[in-house]
Amino acid sequence: MKTTVFTKYHIAAGAKMAEFAGYNMPIEFTGINDEHMAVRNGAGVFDVSHMGEIWVKGPRALDLLQRITTNDVSKLFDGKVQYTCMPNGRGGIVDDILVYRVDAETYMLCVNAANIDKDWKHICAEGKAFGMEAGHGRELYNASDEICQLAVQGPLAMKIVQKMCAEPVEGMEYYTFKKMPVAGCDAILSITGYTGSGGCEIYVANEDGDKLWKALWEAGAEFGLKNIGLGARDTLRLEKGFCLYGNDIDDTTSPLEAGLGWITKFAEGKDFIDRAAMERLKAEGVGRKLVGLKMVERGIPRHGYAIAAPDGTEIGHVTSGTMSPCLKVGVALGYVEAAYAKPGTEIAVVIREKPVKAEVVKIPFV
Repeated sequence: MKTTVFTKYHIAAGAKMAEFAGYNMPIEFTGINDEHMAVRNGAGVFDVSHMGEIWVKGPRALDLLQRITTNDVSKLFDGKVQYTCMPNGRGGIVDDILVYRVDAETYMLCVNAANIDKDWKHICAEGKAFGMEAGHGRELYNASDEICQLAVQGPLAMKIVQKMCAEPVEGMEYYTFKKMPVAGCDAILSITGYTGSGGCEIYVANEDGDKLWKALWEAGAEFGLKNIGLGARDTLRLEKGFCLYGNDIDDTTSPLEAGLGWITKFAEGKDFIDRAAMERLKAEGVGRKLVGLKMVERGIPRHGYAIAAPDGTEIGHVTSGTMSPCLKVGVALGYVEAAYAKPGTEIAVVIREKPVKAEVVKIPFV
């Protein structure tokens, strides 16, 4: 099992540790609800060093990215980040990723931890058609094992991070980034977030991890900075309706079914993988849709639970679910037949073989 630069600090802090995507990761420190509310109301730090970083460089970089992703990469400018996904050639999704444009011939992809190897093989295979080679100093390079990443999230996050930066960062726009020193370390500071509570991500080389960690906690002391585990990361993203690969999207789900039509751009000249199939699906309509569900009766919807129509007919399944720490009610994402996808539709989640009333609602939940 792999460790991150920060694993020793998590263990010292008494974290409940568990395997996640091949890494020994902190699941919780003081409790999921406590950590969740700390991020919503203050500031928390997540170790997300298990995420992958892949560089795509050279004169054909844009061409490759336009081929392998659904969003329009040509719209990016230096310092801009884009959320997108990679179609798999069978109507499903290889991964959902972030694309960072450093300059016209330099891009960094942030990919999901569990998909690093799969994504890398896919990118390298597609890159061959563009004459792009993989390896150190080449156009394609997998830097995942060389980079660590901290996500500082919450309404007070940027006040903390500003103390470690010489130039202004509190006013940075959503989905932008800067290459700049943070706590004296060469870093990429980006404003994307997976909690919906504001904040940033800081990428540095592994050898600078200890320096960054110590500086962050010194800067965060007066703001009550807290350690946050992957448990609260999941409840935070779910309250905002953000998809989790492996649960809500995977190799069998279409971006259009998953409500990701907004990152599926049929731009002129953009011949992305599965484009023709996606255009047909958009024209004909999808048979199922990913929707938000809120419990009307008491119950906690869990991954894999069946979703039923009022007459008991099974119409789908829950992909992610929890008891919302903010709302104190069960919420979930799940796929349902398109006819039941309209907000306000009454449905039921089957919990221990009993249908428990719920309704389809717009996301985010909070």
